[in-house]
Amino acid sequence: MTRTRYGTGTAAAGKTDGSTGAEGTVTPPLRVEDVTVRFAGLTALDGVGFTVEPGSIHALIGPNGAGKSTCFNVLSGVCRPASGSVRFGEHELTRLRPHRIAALGIARTFQNIVMTAGTVADNLMLGRHVLTRAGFAATALRLPSAVREQRVHRERAREIAELVGLGRLFDTPVALLSYGDRKRVEMARALCLEPRLLLLDEPVAGMNGTERLRTAETVRAVREELGLSVLIVEHDMGLVMRLADAVTVLDFGRRIAGGTPDEVRHDPAVLRAYLGTGKEEVPDPDPDPDPESGPAAGPDSQERQEEEHPA
Repeated sequence: MTRTRYGTGTAAAGKTDGSTGAEGTVTPPLRVEDVTVRFAGLTALDGVGFTVEPGSIHALIGPNGAGKSTCFNVLSGVCRPASGSVRFGEHELTRLRPHRIAALGIARTFQNIVMTAGTVADNLMLGRHVLTRAGFAATALRLPSAVREQRVHRERAREIAELVGLGRLFDTPVALLSYGDRKRVEMARALCLEPRLLLLDEPVAGMNGTERLRTAETVRAVREELGLSVLIVEHDMGLVMRLADAVTVLDFGRRIAGGTPDEVRHDPAVLRAYLGTGKEEVPDPDPDPDPESGPAAGPDSQERQEEEHPA
């Protein structure tokens, strides 16, 4: 598959110290350094730092309230830190608006599925908006140049749908899709921005075993096919340990550990954060998920269920 880029994402990045993906686009490292975020008297992130290496799958994990979502909000421009630096190649992100960050090649998904009415194709075409050159008038009047561009974008959206396993559902209304397929639509829409860094916020939350396996395979395929980097927040420790190249662990807004999955699961600070003391390693809660099983039960799943479904 040939990746066609439109807009300014690659050009804006210029030369950087990244690696070259499968399609020739440069994927720079993401460097988070000493980032602190405060909300009134609460410190949500306290001097957090880590690096997402080019072309890697990097997991950001931690118990509820650790600061993972706040970190994602900083990276995507939704939240501005009190101090610290976030650099994507040569670009400082902490003072950029979300649409400027997206134009640099950073796309994200959210914990809760957010979609418009219409078909899979309609939702994916929204992801192409930042790359569209035709103006409102040309599009409304259906000028030949706008029609041609729309056709090219639609074909690219179809290619991405095929990549994530949604090809046969491209013209299907999203209201008719299963939960797992809707989550894949959200991932595909983010990929339609042609990102060099993909931020996935709990991509398998609520899925059964079969859906989790399919999504893990999709993330691997996306990384290999498009040559991009992936930063993933996930509570399914089995998936994290199998999928990630590197893991950063947060607890109460601080980075307490980082390294390979095997290093992290034996780290004493991680054991205390997840399990207290007396355990030898962070467990793989579902090393071989049963295709018929329900959502993954990570170390803090009971707490999450209580928060989402209070008595």
